[in-house]
Amino acid sequence: MIKAVLFDLDGTLLNRDESLKWFIDNQYQRLVKWLGHIPKETYISRFIELDNGGYIWKDKVYQQLTKEFQLFGITWEGLLQDYINEFKDNCVPFKNLFQMLEELKSSNLHLGIITNGYGQFQQDNIKALGIENYFDVILISEWEGIRKPNPKIFLRALEQLKVSPNQSIFLGDHPKNDVNAAQNVGMKGIWKKNDRWECVKADFTVNDLAELVLIIKKLNGH
Repeated sequence: MIKAVLFDLDGTLLNRDESLKWFIDNQYQRLVKWLGHIPKETYISRFIELDNGGYIWKDKVYQQLTKEFQLFGITWEGLLQDYINEFKDNCVPFKNLFQMLEELKSSNLHLGIITNGYGQFQQDNIKALGIENYFDVILISEWEGIRKPNPKIFLRALEQLKVSPNQSIFLGDHPKNDVNAAQNVGMKGIWKKNDRWECVKADFTVNDLAELVLIIKKLNGH
């Protein structure tokens, strides 16, 4: 019997690729005084390339951009602070996010988020999506002092929810950090499909968040 559903954030609930495109476009417009000598599409495409799906923190990205594009009058630290301050205003949810959360909540399931990243930054993005109140537990790696795929962060969330691993599922977009890590502690690992990986060994795969509701109903014999 599934009693708890836990989620990754970026690439799972938050459409990070779309959010990032919105943010970079808006950053370029906001800081065009310093960035205007670079063609906008060049700035956007190079940022996305250096960002590597979010796995490179932005201090490194902005240091490289500042060097490559020979930026003057604005520092990489200033660009990074703009990212920290403004990204939350560009958050795009995946389709059917709210409908899915409403259905899971109405089924009396416990819900949680486990995400890697900086505490306040991720918390701001969760609030910006308007989903904070759906969750019984939110664990962010910086504040917890451990990161996925470390099993301790999964077990900590389950302990706070007072459910066992075999009563829980985890949905995420990363094969190792999310799917395999959850399976390694005894949870069912569900992969939110994307174009970065193929042949992920998950218990289930979903393209759309709405599919998760059907999977849980099936697992619970409805």
